[in-house]
Amino acid sequence: MNAPAPTPRLTLGPVLFHWPAERLADFYRRIADEAPVERVHVGEVVCGKRMPFSDPCWPDVIERLERAGKEVVLATLALPATVRERRSIAELCGDDRMVEVNDITALPARSGRPFVTGPFLNVYNEATARFLAAKGARTICPPVELSLAAIGGMAAACPEVGFELFAFGRLPLAISGRCYHARLHGLHKDSCQFTCEQDPDGLAVDTLDNQAFLAINGVQTLSNQVQAFCPEPRVLAAHKVARLRLSPHTCDMVAVAEAYRALLDGRKEPAAVRAALSALDLPGEMVEGYAHARPGWMTEAAID
Repeated sequence: MNAPAPTPRLTLGPVLFHWPAERLADFYRRIADEAPVERVHVGEVVCGKRMPFSDPCWPDVIERLERAGKEVVLATLALPATVRERRSIAELCGDDRMVEVNDITALPARSGRPFVTGPFLNVYNEATARFLAAKGARTICPPVELSLAAIGGMAAACPEVGFELFAFGRLPLAISGRCYHARLHGLHKDSCQFTCEQDPDGLAVDTLDNQAFLAINGVQTLSNQVQAFCPEPRVLAAHKVARLRLSPHTCDMVAVAEAYRALLDGRKEPAAVRAALSALDLPGEMVEGYAHARPGWMTEAAID
């Protein structure tokens, strides 16, 4: 008789937005004390200019999370642009903790030690997954536009790697060399005045016809809508998905984690979890099209 598949685990991804240090500290204190997640990613991923504001708070955050029994993963920048930013990646990659690699140039600094890949790294096929596994990848979170079936195909081809699906949050779509927030406020990128802090969940962007389109977060483009994929555990097991990733927002992330934990433990049906998520103060409509190999903006009702 085959042993039952292990229950998928929950990962809290890095905060993608420019939150003040006080907000970050308060957020992670509550995550440490209350959120039923096994792994927490910390660090600046989107814009290196934000690092002087957040870096001082990470030692206390890490200590608090590890004291609470969480595995901490150090997240690295997705688009390093300066010598200082590349140096910071190299320093993080030298840490004994697990590191999230979001740019391929970080691999030499990691020197074959175990790492996690974030959704910013282009992992679209089995060959790439095998290459990264040979370099030390232990968990791969593929780009958000890949379907559950596509991820399952890679997972079957690389059984030594745990695959993680981006299940909740505005979908990270692209990183640019240009700062959209600075341009919106008539500023240059070098003198942006950190206007992205005004939009702690990103700023929604509509088309000229007033249709919801995308969201901006400094140099980052995200979906306007919120991914809220709520698969049954048996479906994840069939596709060999080991983890679900939750991306932090200003809504009650403990409630989000509790809802997904109940789903993965079989205590709540997907419909009940969607209902619980819809009652929260989400920054956009709930969608899950990409997971079904459909347009990303499609809702669960539209897919059915």
